[in-house]
Amino acid sequence: MTHAPQIKVPATYMRGGTSKGVFFRLQDLPEACQTPGEARDKLLLRVIGSPDPYQKQIDGMGGATSSTSKTVILAESTQPDHDVDYLFGQVSIDKPFVDWSGNCGNLTAAVGAFAINSGFVAKDRIPDNGICTVRIWQANIRKTIVAHVPITNGEVQETGDFELDGVTFPAAEVQVEFMDPADGEGSMFPTGSLVDDLDVPGIGTLKATMINAGIPTIFLNAEDISYKGTELQDDINSDPEALARFETIRAHGALKMGLIQNIEEAANRQHTPKVAFVAKPSDYVSSSGKTIRAGDVDVLVRALSMGKLHHAMMGTAAVAIATASAVPGTLVNLAAGGGDRTQVIFGHPSGTLRVGAEAKEVGGQWTATKAIMSRSARILMEGWVRVPGSD
Repeated sequence: MTHAPQIKVPATYMRGGTSKGVFFRLQDLPEACQTPGEARDKLLLRVIGSPDPYQKQIDGMGGATSSTSKTVILAESTQPDHDVDYLFGQVSIDKPFVDWSGNCGNLTAAVGAFAINSGFVAKDRIPDNGICTVRIWQANIRKTIVAHVPITNGEVQETGDFELDGVTFPAAEVQVEFMDPADGEGSMFPTGSLVDDLDVPGIGTLKATMINAGIPTIFLNAEDISYKGTELQDDINSDPEALARFETIRAHGALKMGLIQNIEEAANRQHTPKVAFVAKPSDYVSSSGKTIRAGDVDVLVRALSMGKLHHAMMGTAAVAIATASAVPGTLVNLAAGGGDRTQVIFGHPSGTLRVGAEAKEVGGQWTATKAIMSRSARILMEGWVRVPGSD
């Protein structure tokens, strides 16, 4: 019996923020994969090593977590005044699908560097030394993101002393601005309310703030679901019943937000919306053993991604947190002490993060104008990724 040999595809393996992913240029993909569809999804699934019933992704580039089961495709921008189009694919670990419904804010920090290195940014816009401003069109959510990438001697500067909780080693700081981060398809608060009563069969009625900013997110009060807001990954992820409850909450929240038409659709839309719970500040010990004092943060937040508690915080969810904190009366704002604010420092399982956000009310409707945060990124490996060819 003969089998088709492996094919090799140019690719770069990068860390961006607290995530890792495999980056491609659109023109480097096999021709059948250069347009959306089954061929592209099958390729990316095989690259990452999914679906894997063992949930380890041993036979691929994935790292068996939502933070490391990610793919990025960059192309020449289709939009005026932008340098590059950025398409993000969240690859399911144990199921055969790629979720294209949202962005990855963490990997956005790596998109700017990859765009520069891959020739998407005009050379006359790259300084010999200083900051290169990369104008990114986020194709999943149709939003503009601006990455400020440090340049030394005409090349991307990756090393530095910027520290990011959730990432072991320091690196160069990349400032990322999410412009008009609210969902352009509708209201920033899709139900029309800052706080809703979310009825969840078998669980009860929960107070919830549901927001479209950065990424659709459902915020709950930790105490309403018997948590403190100081939980670490194992406290949640080792409890199958807790994970099932969160998925039920997520599905019913997605329905109320208008993201799905029936509950069954939630199973194939794992990337969005996110579910997070908030609490007032209190002392806790982070996953690295560092003590986080109540006085160090404004609010505690824990968020789930792809069915598991995230080890730190998704970048897009950080935008949602900051935006919600800037709107008086949301659960996030109230847990942070209420009132007007233009930035928030929140505690997550790995430490703390500061994010700025601007929101304003116009004609009775809230809208976000910008959210900004600092991340870091670097190339881990570059060359070709290999996958078995089709027979």
